[in-house]
Amino acid sequence: MFKADRIRAMSDGMFAILITILVLDFKLPEYRVGHLLAAILQQWPILLAYVVSFAYIGTLWLFHHDFFSTISQITPALNIINLLVLFSITLINYATSLISATLSTLNVADLRTAIIIYDICALLISFTFELMYRYVYRHPELKEHQRNANEEAYFIKSDPIISVGIYFASIIISFFSVIIGGAFLLAGIIWHATAYVRLSNKVRRRA
Repeated sequence: MFKADRIRAMSDGMFAILITILVLDFKLPEYRVGHLLAAILQQWPILLAYVVSFAYIGTLWLFHHDFFSTISQITPALNIINLLVLFSITLINYATSLISATLSTLNVADLRTAIIIYDICALLISFTFELMYRYVYRHPELKEHQRNANEEAYFIKSDPIISVGIYFASIIISFFSVIIGGAFLLAGIIWHATAYVRLSNKVRRRA
């Protein structure tokens, strides 16, 4: 088994790079002299996609950071699962670019495709997080401090499973309504944020 320090440092570095890459979608807009503000306002799709994905990746980092702060030993299997988690999160940058590009044209068919691709990426992320949580739950010897079953269950609460349901519903609904499908996608991201706050408070009260 390996020490957890290196995997934490590597993972935190990847999260930092991913968040930095998001801002690269911002380019100096073409504009006529005296009309810079109008050109900047036309970039609202890029800003919206950036804010949503920044919040999403930031929330995922909070979950990941708090989770690995409780781990003292890393097995090869956990190392591989963590790489799958990080791989799935890197896909968000591409999905973000699709969302911002299709919001600029507001073509319904293209926007539907972009939303579904973002949903699929989010589904994969939730699945890999669930896989990671359950692996460590089944190997309590990896934990820094042994806890009872109820406390261990903190990491495998229904957050990933519920989010999978939300994103899957977004995919289905998008075929009928892009607006409602997009709203479900946002609801899934908001669900992660509220789940983090709720579960963090629960752990703090137990400490």
